Amino acid sequence: MQALIRPSAIALSIGLSLGCGGALAQDAAPAADVSQSSQAAPKYQSIAGADSPDKVLHVDVLLSGDGNLSYQVTRNGHTVIEPSRLGLILANAPKLDRYFSYDTSATTSHDDTWELPWGERRVVKNHYTELRVDVVQKKWQDRRMTVVFRIYDDGIGFRYEFPDQPQLKKLEIMDELTEFAVADTATAWWNVAGEWNREEYVYQKTPLKEVAEAQSPMTLKTDKGLYISFHEAALVDYAAYWLRRVDGQRLKTRLAPSALGAPVVREAPFPTPWRTIQITDSAAKLYNSSDLILNLNEPNKLGDVSWVKPYKYVGIWWQMHLNTGTWEYGPRHAANNENTKKHMDFAAKNGFRGVLVEGWNKGWEDWFARGDDFSFTQSYPDFDLPALSAYGLKKGVHLVGHHETSGNVAVYEPQMEDGFKLYAKYGVDSVKTGYVADAGGAKVKAPDGSIRFAWNDSQEMVRHYVLNVRTAAKYKIAINTHEPIKDTGLRRTYPNWVSREGQRGMEYNAWGDPQNPPEHEANLIFTRMLTGPMDFTPGILSLQGQGKPLISTQAKQLALYVVLYSPIQMAADLPENYAKYPKPFQFIKDVPVDWEQSIMLNGEVGDFATIARKDRASDNWYVGAVTDEQARDVEVPLSFLDANRSYTAQIYRDGPNAGMTGDARFDIVIESKPVTAGETLKIRLAPGGGMAIRLVAGKAKK
Repeated sequence: MQALIRPSAIALSIGLSLGCGGALAQDAAPAADVSQSSQAAPKYQSIAGADSPDKVLHVDVLLSGDGNLSYQVTRNGHTVIEPSRLGLILANAPKLDRYFSYDTSATTSHDDTWELPWGERRVVKNHYTELRVDVVQKKWQDRRMTVVFRIYDDGIGFRYEFPDQPQLKKLEIMDELTEFAVADTATAWWNVAGEWNREEYVYQKTPLKEVAEAQSPMTLKTDKGLYISFHEAALVDYAAYWLRRVDGQRLKTRLAPSALGAPVVREAPFPTPWRTIQITDSAAKLYNSSDLILNLNEPNKLGDVSWVKPYKYVGIWWQMHLNTGTWEYGPRHAANNENTKKHMDFAAKNGFRGVLVEGWNKGWEDWFARGDDFSFTQSYPDFDLPALSAYGLKKGVHLVGHHETSGNVAVYEPQMEDGFKLYAKYGVDSVKTGYVADAGGAKVKAPDGSIRFAWNDSQEMVRHYVLNVRTAAKYKIAINTHEPIKDTGLRRTYPNWVSREGQRGMEYNAWGDPQNPPEHEANLIFTRMLTGPMDFTPGILSLQGQGKPLISTQAKQLALYVVLYSPIQMAADLPENYAKYPKPFQFIKDVPVDWEQSIMLNGEVGDFATIARKDRASDNWYVGAVTDEQARDVEVPLSFLDANRSYTAQIYRDGPNAGMTGDARFDIVIESKPVTAGETLKIRLAPGGGMAIRLVAGKAKK
């Protein structure tokens, strides 16, 4: 057996005996319950185990003497996750914990590839070993549960499955007992869960032993040099989980609360979402392992999705964050016919497919955390939706729709389909949705018709977000969700869910207190960005917020288009500001948003990252790098290039006097030079700085 079980855990508890083939004997007497105390050391026996395809990771499923179910993970023979509890607490039945006995297990292998219709890469490899373990609680009418592990070389996913059984037909789940007991001392990058501003907090860097309650994904680096990320995949009809540290380095899931009773209420049969652990020996490999989340989701359910178009866009948006325009109707109303045409003309001239317009519809007069008066079909008097959409389409520019709900699902859902019908009628094929409400302030309708206040990541809101995406798909509309449920890879199942927010984006640099710190993007890459696309809205070349200068160089604003992935990317600054800086603006016009391949070349969590991506529509490559408040020299090995071609590197880098304050932020060098696959570029990043490179492919050599 590859797994290493501590010597104190080898002996069986009193009364535990083994049957043939390692199965627990059915008449095993329960031992004294010592597992509820964090000071106790339960004694475990492995009942099943399996290796990843190349035997890098190994998972053991364990039972204690009194039938507590646990698992353990090792990497190359070293324990990464110590014995960690499995199970659930129910409101309508005894808990699924203790008194388990082993029934059967099976191990299978899976190896295939599949294609993303859009994404960070075209082809995704899906190679894993699956371990299924069936357990039974004879004490409670032979209730059955299956724990399924999918073991990859760079991580694992596991979930609970509940069969159709009359003795447990309906599950009212109060919480999970799922644990992650980290073996080696670790540093954590995390943001707080269960607080008013949802996921939108600055990341903290602390010892793991100082974590309180965290959102996932949470990223760790152990003192042995391993990088670990905890998250979940395929979150459907279930509450999201938060990570609560219970003692030492032992983390335990906590389900987001419900407004209607138990956090999760489901009829069997059903599976839970996957609980995921990515494990690598470098930060770059951690980013490159993010396909694990996608692979644990079901394949595309929408059929032909050629109507989902990656694109770049501009918008009537930043001026409201600068407080030079308003969402609501009045003398400074930004979503008017003249302003919209101005933005459409700008988009057409510069090759952008879309123009986002916020504040076009009635109801913005009292919107924050309310949304009672929103109409999703009625425009303000100065916004002519049919005429404006037609005006843009003649120029090849699509109006990007907007549904701000203020988290008031009770008002939105009855209008949602009519809103999508209206957009589809006039050629709007992409919609940004918003749910601006304090955590616990979303409004849902209870079965009795009353209005209840819900968390954005509760089961009832999880159901809404999926309903929103599925309804939009009926009208061939793509969705970009702001104030969303966390990304758990559902873009594989519903490819029209093209992007989302789910962390602090660029608007915090306009009015945030505090603004995003200089290490923010280098934190995002190894945390939030492990889950999927983020509509960060980069490209503020003016480097100016609402009375606040941005803590960034111009070169970093360009780099964000490469390092922070999204199939939709906004040129977020005002058109007149781009007119002031035409040379750096050229990179924003050139950079694509749909990639054939993506490779992180080097990086460290919260410090810096260098990422290379190949365009799907050409042979060109793009490289982006960002740093924190520290200046540093980064190496860009060009070994990913085709050795049979020459390339021209168009480089946008921090100038010799660049920095993150004052006029130094605008010091940028733009240069071109021939390069080949055998070279390594060395480029200096200024404090708060970055670098962007366009590698234009020449003809292939004969």
